[in-house]
Amino acid sequence: MMRYLITLQAPDRKGLVEQIANAISRQEGNWLDSEMRHIEGIFAAILQIELPSDKWEQLLESLECIDGLSLTYSQASQVQPPIKHVSYQLVAYDRPGLVLQISNTLSASGINIEQFSSKYETASHTGVALFRANMQLGLTDLEQEEQITEQLYKLGDDVVLDKTH
Repeated sequence: MMRYLITLQAPDRKGLVEQIANAISRQEGNWLDSEMRHIEGIFAAILQIELPSDKWEQLLESLECIDGLSLTYSQASQVQPPIKHVSYQLVAYDRPGLVLQISNTLSASGINIEQFSSKYETASHTGVALFRANMQLGLTDLEQEEQITEQLYKLGDDVVLDKTH
C-alpha cells in the first residue's frame, strides 16, 4: 500500500465529492485525511489516500475523467512527528503581507505550520477590515511555545492571539 497526497480543484457542483470517493473506492483506495472548501464557486480539496501501488495509474485516469477536475499529486512520505501540537486563533487589522509576516515569524522560530485557515471579515461594530486565522502548529522543542506569543505580538498592537488547544 502506498500513500499519496492529492490536491483537487473544479467548478463546484452537487455530487462532486461522491464522484471522487467512487473513483478512490473502485481502485481499493482508502480515504485517510482531507480538507475541502467551496470558495467563490470553486471546489478545492486536499486528500491523503492509501491504495495498492498497482492501482495508482487507474485512479489517476478515473479522476482525470471527472468533468472540469484538475489535480496535482505526490507520493507521501513518513516524517518525524512534532513533539507537541498547539492551536491558536489570531485576529488583526487586515493588511497586505500579514500572512507573510506570520509565516516568516513562525519559520524563524523553527515552528511548522501544519494547518492554516484564514478569513477576511469586517468588524460588525466599526466596519474595520479584519483578518482572522486559525493555525495548528507543530513544535519540535517545548521552548518554542513561549516564543509563539512573544513573536506574534511583535507584528503589531492590533494583534489578538488566543490559544485554542
